Amino acid sequence: MTFGKFELDAVDTCLFGLDGGAMFGVVPKTLWSKAYHQGDEFNRIPLSARPLLIRFDERTILIDTGNGTKFNDKFAQIYNIDRDNSSIEKALERFDITYNDITDVILTHLHFDHAGGATTFRNGKLVPTFPNARYYVQKSHLKWAIHPSDKDKASFIRDDYEPLYAEGMLETLEDTGELYPGISLHTVFGHTNSMQLVKISDGRQSLLYCADLSPTHAHINIPFVMGYDNNPLLTIEEKKRIFAQAYEEKWILVFEHDAFIQASKIVATEKGFAAGESVEITKY
Repeated sequence: MTFGKFELDAVDTCLFGLDGGAMFGVVPKTLWSKAYHQGDEFNRIPLSARPLLIRFDERTILIDTGNGTKFNDKFAQIYNIDRDNSSIEKALERFDITYNDITDVILTHLHFDHAGGATTFRNGKLVPTFPNARYYVQKSHLKWAIHPSDKDKASFIRDDYEPLYAEGMLETLEDTGELYPGISLHTVFGHTNSMQLVKISDGRQSLLYCADLSPTHAHINIPFVMGYDNNPLLTIEEKKRIFAQAYEEKWILVFEHDAFIQASKIVATEKGFAAGESVEITKY
């Protein structure tokens, strides 16, 4: 998709599965299964690990990195990860991009399904996947990842971020705003502390990479909040505020985990906000 001066691509790395009840919190299965998917015999729903590729001028930027390949067989079985396609490096080959070409990696947060591909094993050594890139994360989020709560500690894996810090490649941010002209970061706190959403604007239109504020199109429905969220009531308030602006200004929302829809705009219904017609960023 050409978006002003930006060339955007949805980098579908692989499908994986999480418990549908955990993905939709207090919403009954009779509702979320109609809104998204019934789930398999283990109640896992299919999810995508979908980083976003941004190219402009001399920059080749990646937002998030998917699950990566460092996990063992047990981990892959629990989360139903498609091991043959989980490599972000392999996924980038479709766009004639190598790991050396990436100049920037924006990590929305450090949960394993977002930061797992940030590091990899090469010649038996754990190293940053993209040796020529600067990695960006919010400083307060890194602090949380190092000292998480009992509720969310299983979502953080030190091997995903410690090599970045050790190599001096991890830049911790203490504020939001523009990273580059037209690319801005916006922090939210309901899912986890200081998750950064990425907004891309060309002066006429805007696109928001939702990360886990709205992991799928079904989560645009305000009460559809994940059980994984540390502060679900805050998530609801953040969704109300951000989706109201997205509706008024006709933003495109990119869904990082939606196995069926890459992106859409928002429509208003008598029941509240919902996903509009799907938007294809990259044809597969």
